[in-house]
Parts: sequence; structure tokens; C-alpha cells
Amino acid sequence: MTLGLAMWSGPRNISTAMMRSWGNRADTFVCDEPLYAHYLKATGIEHPGRDEVIAYHESDWRKVVAWLTGPIPEGKAIFYQKHMSHHLLLNIERSWLDTLTHCFLIRDPREMLTSLLEHLPNPTLNDTGLPQQLELVHHVQERNGRTPPIVDARDVLTAPRRMLELLCDAVGVAFDEAMLSWPAGRRATDGIWAKHWYEAVERSTSFQPYRAKRETVPAEFTSLLEQCMECYSKLYAWRLRG
Repeated sequence: MTLGLAMWSGPRNISTAMMRSWGNRADTFVCDEPLYAHYLKATGIEHPGRDEVIAYHESDWRKVVAWLTGPIPEGKAIFYQKHMSHHLLLNIERSWLDTLTHCFLIRDPREMLTSLLEHLPNPTLNDTGLPQQLELVHHVQERNGRTPPIVDARDVLTAPRRMLELLCDAVGVAFDEAMLSWPAGRRATDGIWAKHWYEAVERSTSFQPYRAKRETVPAEFTSLLEQCMECYSKLYAWRLRG
């Protein structure tokens, strides 16, 4: 059996740690935000290392999709694809999604937004990836008649073994003990942007215990927080529960 597994997250989540977890399986090949270069080129948005990302990574979404839906690299059985849901722009055709198995990683916006604001001074709802996650979940529900696996970051950090067991079961693969820890350092499969964003993950060797954030979302972003919570609450209600 082979499995193309697309994990859709928003920014400032534990998505890279989750990629480390899956990448530590002997049967799994991972890729890091394969639509990022296209997203940067198409939107013109300024991110750290933007020009280098576009030059180094494939920016033609059609070629990216052909790779994501083709043979799994290195002859592995599982192709774990770490995606940011806001990278799935409206110009990208959607039929290829039906060839993959989808799962979702969510995080409480009250914690996600305080982190995002450190990098984006004036984020929009679309920058959070939450409406795109909701769109994708609805897409899978309509196609498959069931809700795809959704895991909440806090749940994973609180009980990593149990949540990974539930996630593996939901996508039809055996849980692997190797998913609970990994060697520190950078990976060849990390995006060229790792030097800007992955310092903490590169030091990590496992999921870090959950710690509540003390910061609160500034008052001027109350409306955005409310919009985020509306999307998040719907996704949270469908999450896998330990």
C-alpha cells in the first residue's frame, strides 16, 4: 500500500515538528510546503528570503502537483506533505486533491495570532489559513461522505503518543514509535527558508510539552480574532479526541 498524505496547517503551528515526526519513520518521505514558491510569486507578498525561495523551489503549481500526485520519492510507502492551507490559491485547480488522503492541524487562534503578529504586522483572515482549512474539510466531506482527521496542536503537545496513534489509525497506517522523537538539526527536505524560521525546531528532538501563552491578542485585532474563532470552533468540534 502507498499513501499520499496531505497535512494542511496554518502558520505558527507545530507543523514542522509534525513533519519531523513523520519524517522519522523509515517508510515515509516528507516534503515541506511545496506550494510556497508559487504562493510567493503569485501574490507578490514579502516574506523573509522571498526571492531565494522562488529561485530555489518550483513555482509552477502544475509541476508541483504532478510531483505530489506521482510516484513517492525514494520508493517509500508514505508521502507526507506538509502544506500551509493559505498556499492553496484560488488559481490552483482542485481535482488533484481527490488523489490524496487529507488531514488537518489546527491551533487556537488566541495563541496562533499573538505569534503571527510577530511576523505579519497586519494579518488578514486569509493569512491565518483557517477559512481555507474549512473549505478543504468541506471539500473532503462532500467527496468522501465523512470528516477527515483533524488534530489540535494543544492535544498533540499534551498527549503526543495518543494523538499520533489516533491520527495514524484514521489514515490507515500503523503507529510507529519513531514518530515520538527525532535527531536535532536541519534536514535535506526542509525548505530553503528553514534558516529564517526553523531555529527552534532544529534544536528539538521531540514534541515539547504544552505551555499556555500569556500574551493576549491586541484589542485592534478583536474583529480578526472573532472571525478566526468562528472558523476554528467548527474545525475544533470535528477534531480527533483522545
